[in-house]
Amino acid sequence: MCDLLVIGGLGVDVRVRVPRLPLPVVDSVTVDPIELRVGNTGAGVVLAAHALGLRVTVLDTVGADPAGAVVRAALARTGVRTVLADDPAGTRRSVNLVDPGGRRMSLYDPRDSDGPPPFAAARVAELVQDATHVHLSIMGWVRKLLPDLGDLLSEGVGSSTDLHDWDGHNPYHRPFADVAELVLVSGAALDDRAATVAGTLAPRPVLVTWGADGADLYLGGDVRRIPAAVPPGPVIDTNGAGDAFAAGIITARSRGATWAEAAGYASRVAAASCTHDGMEYPPGLLPRD
Repeated sequence: MCDLLVIGGLGVDVRVRVPRLPLPVVDSVTVDPIELRVGNTGAGVVLAAHALGLRVTVLDTVGADPAGAVVRAALARTGVRTVLADDPAGTRRSVNLVDPGGRRMSLYDPRDSDGPPPFAAARVAELVQDATHVHLSIMGWVRKLLPDLGDLLSEGVGSSTDLHDWDGHNPYHRPFADVAELVLVSGAALDDRAATVAGTLAPRPVLVTWGADGADLYLGGDVRRIPAAVPPGPVIDTNGAGDAFAAGIITARSRGATWAEAAGYASRVAAASCTHDGMEYPPGLLPRD
């Protein structure tokens, strides 16, 4: 058994520290060394959950390219169980511009192929049935498997998805929301429509995240404000904070916490993640209590 199966979402981040956001329109800007590192939303959940002590399995596609080698090496350093298929389209990647305050803007290249899912439904079902919780990343190939996953996830397996770029209208995201037990959405993307969108997803718990302004937990017709936690050190990099938040909720729920308790704990996990450069967290950085 594993505590958490993360389906999809591996890639690399090209991290670029910039003097400010938005950037001025000029011919060139001198920046600190540009680094290629493991990243993207699924990796963020995997690495944070592992750092919090969960037994994690990740199922995804990775290109047979230099970027894919970065992903494979990072996962090998953790000992996380991996079930990977080669992606002919190459490894997903993001260019993340990070300002001195840790704010970021991400330019995302999904590299999604138009082919069939790279894993047979029976193989995915086998892994789901071996997990206590399943987190669904919003990859194209994962979306194609959602009809097969729906029945499995209704059989006592916890599940979640993070629709971090959903505007509330794009039909691409809705099937993920319909399948998952817990849905996370971004307040920055939804703005004043956040409450309405959360209402359409009831009665399942919905967390509307507002970054440094905390989150709102919609549960059973009630709304509870989840304050942002104070980072235990200087904010260095906010990449992966939302993923660490999701990992914190999953971890706390696996240990018997209520939804509100889990969200409060997740807020502390996310705050701590911002004090580290990258998603490969050193032991003791993320709070386990």
